[in-house]
Amino acid sequence: MLAIIGGSGLYQLDELRDAVPVAMETPWGAPSDTMTRGVWGDTQVLFIARHARAHSVPPHRINYRANLWALRQAGASQIVAVAAVGGIAADCSPGMLVVPDQLIDYTSGREATFFDGSEGKVVHVDFTEPYDAALRSALSDSASGLGLPLVRGGVYGCTNGPRLETAAEIRRMARDGCTIVGMTGMPEAVLARELEVPYACLAVVANAAAGLTSSAGGVSIDAIMATLTRSVADVRRLLAALCSGEASRRQA
Repeated sequence: MLAIIGGSGLYQLDELRDAVPVAMETPWGAPSDTMTRGVWGDTQVLFIARHARAHSVPPHRINYRANLWALRQAGASQIVAVAAVGGIAADCSPGMLVVPDQLIDYTSGREATFFDGSEGKVVHVDFTEPYDAALRSALSDSASGLGLPLVRGGVYGCTNGPRLETAAEIRRMARDGCTIVGMTGMPEAVLARELEVPYACLAVVANAAAGLTSSAGGVSIDAIMATLTRSVADVRRLLAALCSGEASRRQA
């Protein structure tokens, strides 16, 4: 079962057939919203809106542990996380889709592990490659099949939010090697790894990061929302193709 986590601009999947709500409590509390289970193409799909359908949960308040736990318990065997980001690298311009292959975590104060010592043991997970290679390839190949421009690879720098970054912070992140910046990539990715569920990020560049090109005089929230509105159609097309491709791979 493919789980899709919807980020800013993607709050529901009207494409799902036979859609039913799935409410779930977890040992970590309630998820951001009620999940939806349905069928897209020939693929069983779970969907949850990361910020809730009303976009009421800010990035630093998201119960990432509850979201990931609920998806796994509901049967998710792989997760695609859609996320709005700022573009740092020149090829990550507004409206571009990016499938990163690395990340750097700049967050603090978030509940970032299921293994918090409450069970009386210490557990370490390998996080050398934070995103699943096969799922990244499936996303990239689906975009290619549609003729959608997409950046394969990149480094997602995750900040706390909800404020946007300063120009100096973006310059530092660029020196660190970040190509995009967002607020929700961690601890989401590592929690999926702890649960042993393959996870990949489909990032939508909503704006040039602070201090760069069109954002040199400041970042326009209205412009961000306008870009997301336009780009969500491409995201839906790509996800539809991915669901069709998943069915084909299972049959093969």
